Amino acid sequence: MLVYGKNVLMDLDPKKVRKAYISSQHTKNFTIKNYLEKNHIRYEIISKERMNGMVLGNHQGIVLEIDEYQYDSLEKCFHDTFVLILDHLEDPHNLGAIIRSAEAAGIKYIILPKDRSVRINETVMKVSAGSLDRVSIILVNNIVNAIQELQKNDFFVYASVMNGKDYRSVSYSSKKALIIGNEGKGIHQLVQKKSDELISIPMNGKINSLNASVAAGILIFHMLGDD
Repeated sequence: MLVYGKNVLMDLDPKKVRKAYISSQHTKNFTIKNYLEKNHIRYEIISKERMNGMVLGNHQGIVLEIDEYQYDSLEKCFHDTFVLILDHLEDPHNLGAIIRSAEAAGIKYIILPKDRSVRINETVMKVSAGSLDRVSIILVNNIVNAIQELQKNDFFVYASVMNGKDYRSVSYSSKKALIIGNEGKGIHQLVQKKSDELISIPMNGKINSLNASVAAGILIFHMLGDD
């Protein structure tokens, strides 16, 4: 798997980097070269043109070869107190931003469905700015089944929808899961029915919904503060 960017290099565990490629424009950047050498990371200096062909996006002159991302199993999160569930999110920028917010809040587990959902890729790694070293992503076959397993393990499940209770008026459980829906379709009806409570962020302007990553950030930090 190829990932890229200065922040990703500095935030990744150096042991996970199999090889680094740096643009010839960085040959005089001793900070980067010293970091690579200090951490015993093999690197190759290549042309900007070759690097442009390796990845899409702003690589900042640094591309890293790492192992494919290893997803966790659902059972790993049962001992925790706050889990995030993303219902068929499709935009890697949204996923990366949500991972970054989750890590900043101390959330350690995020659940994704295997089908019709964005996976961990180079864009997610770039946007999350290395947060994936501290947040585990769990892949499940079915979100409804995952919700039921969480409920069996004493989680109270909150789904973020347009017509739920004002999120500020809810008293949150000490062990909770928050569901954020798809960018266009929101949370599936069956997922809503299986949730314990539907919550909403009131809209006072003409726009009736927020970007998924913005909504996630607002709800995550409020729910933490309500502990």
